[in-house]
Amino acid sequence: MVYNMNRDEILKLIGEPIESLLASASSVREQYVGSGMELCGIMNAKSGSCPEDCKFCAQSAHYSTNVAGYDLRTRDDMFNAALEAKKNGAKRFGIVTSGNKLTVGELDEIIEGVNLIKSGVDIDICASLGALAPINIKRIKDAGVTRYHHNIETSRRHYPQIVTTHSYDERLDTVRSAKISGMEVCSGGILGIGESWEDRVDLALQLKELDVDSVPINVLVPIKGTPLEGSNLITPFDVIRSIAMFRIVLRSKTIKIAAGRESALKDYQALIFMAGANGMMIGGYLTVAGRAVSEDWELVRNIEGLWKKG
Repeated sequence: MVYNMNRDEILKLIGEPIESLLASASSVREQYVGSGMELCGIMNAKSGSCPEDCKFCAQSAHYSTNVAGYDLRTRDDMFNAALEAKKNGAKRFGIVTSGNKLTVGELDEIIEGVNLIKSGVDIDICASLGALAPINIKRIKDAGVTRYHHNIETSRRHYPQIVTTHSYDERLDTVRSAKISGMEVCSGGILGIGESWEDRVDLALQLKELDVDSVPINVLVPIKGTPLEGSNLITPFDVIRSIAMFRIVLRSKTIKIAAGRESALKDYQALIFMAGANGMMIGGYLTVAGRAVSEDWELVRNIEGLWKKG
């Protein structure tokens, strides 16, 4: 297997028979990340009224989506959500806020929440708080956040078709600042937002250049009221081919399947792990409910059993 493939070589790889592509991705997963599954839970700590115009997002103030909006949750709410994530079997817990910037007071409250979680819940803490300045990235790192999440969503070429209120370079700058701070970084994107296969490959190559640690792959859930509400769903096998491509390009990184896996994949969910994914979100998403935790744990046990046999 040649790992330092160029764009054209990766596009050719994607077109291989699905059995061959899955075998290649599974071999890379086994060699570089083994048979463990990383589970994470998140909390929508501040919802709605976002001034950004991301066309996929139910929380944007630019669209009428009837999403529940609320101000920042309290530190006790954060603690209780972390406790629930731990109960669900998550290794990591993420505090997520809507909007691209936080006030000083909001950041102070989140840091207090992190301190409270660290005092009573044995779980790794992640945060997704928008475009934080380097000084504030240092603050949350010093408080105990070990991984920062900031998706770049798609390729540079396709990004202006999806977001116009902030730039692709701003996204990259935040990811790089988090890396420089010494935190791990979680950054990925969304499949099914009108992107081409070239865009998917360029997203993978950009994430490789950024050297992120974890790559969440979401699949568009067309939300009524957003500009993408009428989008055709990406096919299950295009999702599976995409996951295999991300695994082969990114080798040792955590490839985590997140929102949209239930609606896009239905009965094919197990195949994403045969395609190289080694993590998933458990216990629901930001504005969309997930499957029952018991069902997800049944899937995890089955996949880990298959990996260990293979």
